[in-house]
Amino acid sequence: MTGLWSWAVGVYGRVPVAALCLDLQDADGQNVPLLLWAAWLGHEGIVAAPVAADAVLITRQWSDSVIVPLRLMRRRLKSVVSEADEAVRLPLREKIKSAELEAERALMHLLEPLSLTAGDAKTDTNHTISDLISDNLLAIAAAWSQKMPYQKLRLLSQALS
Repeated sequence: MTGLWSWAVGVYGRVPVAALCLDLQDADGQNVPLLLWAAWLGHEGIVAAPVAADAVLITRQWSDSVIVPLRLMRRRLKSVVSEADEAVRLPLREKIKSAELEAERALMHLLEPLSLTAGDAKTDTNHTISDLISDNLLAIAAAWSQKMPYQKLRLLSQALS
C-alpha cells in the first residue's frame, strides 16, 4: 500500500489535479485533503463509504481548528497591510503557507488509519480502480457538503485514474 501523503503529493502535481482541487475548495467548499484521501482509498481498492462519517468528523474538526485559520491568515497577508511592509509580510506569508501545508499533511496522517477499517469493505473484482475513485469522491463530497459539484468531481476522478 502506498502511503497517503506520498500518493497525494505525486498526483497533486499532475495537470489538472491541483487546479481542480483548488477550484473544488474555493468555489464549492470541498476539502482537498479529504478528497485526496477518498481517491487514495479508491486507488488502493477500498470503498470510502463505511468510514465517510468518521473521516468527515476528523476533517471538519482539524480543518476548522487548524487549517482554515492558517489559510485565512495566509490570504490576508497577500494584501498590503501597511506601507513598506513587504519585507516582513511576504516571508511571514511563506511561513504560514508552509504551516498550512504541514497542517494538511497532519490531517492526512489522521485520516490514513481509517483505511484499515475501510479495508474490511474491499470491493469485489467487478469494480475498477476508476470506478472506486469516482464512487469514493462522490460519497465523501456528499458527506462533506450538500453542494455536489458532479462535473468537477468527474473531471477530478478522471485526472486521478
